[in-house]
Amino acid sequence: MTAAPLPATWLNPTAPPPLDPQIVEFMRLMAAEGGRYPKRHTIPIAEGRANAEKVRAPWTEGGPTMARTVEQQVPTRHGNVRIRVHYPQHRRLQGALVYIHGGGFVLFSLDTHDRVMREYAGRAGIAVIGIDYTRAPEAQFPQPHDECVDVMRWLAANAGTLDIDPAQLFIGGDSAGANLSVGACLVLRDAGEALPLGMLLNYGAYSTELYRESVVRYGAGEYGLSLHMMVWFYGLYLRRPEDFRDPRLASLTARLEGLPPACLAITECDPLHDDSVLMAARLREAGVAVTDVLYPGTIHGFLEAVSIADVAGRAFDDAARWMHTLAAR
Repeated sequence: MTAAPLPATWLNPTAPPPLDPQIVEFMRLMAAEGGRYPKRHTIPIAEGRANAEKVRAPWTEGGPTMARTVEQQVPTRHGNVRIRVHYPQHRRLQGALVYIHGGGFVLFSLDTHDRVMREYAGRAGIAVIGIDYTRAPEAQFPQPHDECVDVMRWLAANAGTLDIDPAQLFIGGDSAGANLSVGACLVLRDAGEALPLGMLLNYGAYSTELYRESVVRYGAGEYGLSLHMMVWFYGLYLRRPEDFRDPRLASLTARLEGLPPACLAITECDPLHDDSVLMAARLREAGVAVTDVLYPGTIHGFLEAVSIADVAGRAFDDAARWMHTLAAR
């Protein structure tokens, strides 16, 4: 990684934009619960994951009730991977959104993101499929990426067994999950295989370049995700110096022509803000149809605050409308 020219805002910074008051309350409650546990980099990975599950458990409760939920194992080149399929009470789209959870490739799970998936299912009336990819450091790059590609290939051939139309698949995720979504589409495109109808990209990481203005502005820890956490995540996930530059991971450096339409939810007060802005611009330059929305006063992970934050509900509804628009073409 190389330093970019020094931005003028580093020398003469202005006050950050105000946070949404409901997001402030979300942050307060998360910090109070998270403060009960040791810092995740000071304890074993398994303990840190267990604590992360406890901190997020209250935010997974409630939300849309599903008609049914099933789980099954999908074969991949690295062994079986579990998927969870939520079927909403009222299906309006016969395809599915394949949703890949975030957590820096290290933390979080289908359970921490269960309400996020059910919100999409209920609001869009579409089945949502979560991928329980193997996390780092047990599985380093590119294994989680490979697993997501292989699940997409399996769905293209076997979605009918799940009562899902394989011609109406979307892919998406948040943070690391958005990164894995773009990386999977790059591989499928290069192989000449069927692509999803669209990519739903929520506050994603698309580069290992940490000399970004938004990293300096929002990465000190006051807004949740910090520069320290990003370094810790990449250190656990990547094995070799060349991994940092692999276009499947550093997708801002990839050739983006021919990718599916993209819907980007951009957080305002987030170290990864600039990554999303740059990705939207790069996709447009490559001729990809882009819908990008900046949600004022939000932080990384704000979709998880849907039980108390109206802005999260708006983001879910925006994505649902986008999926319906693409499916109607």
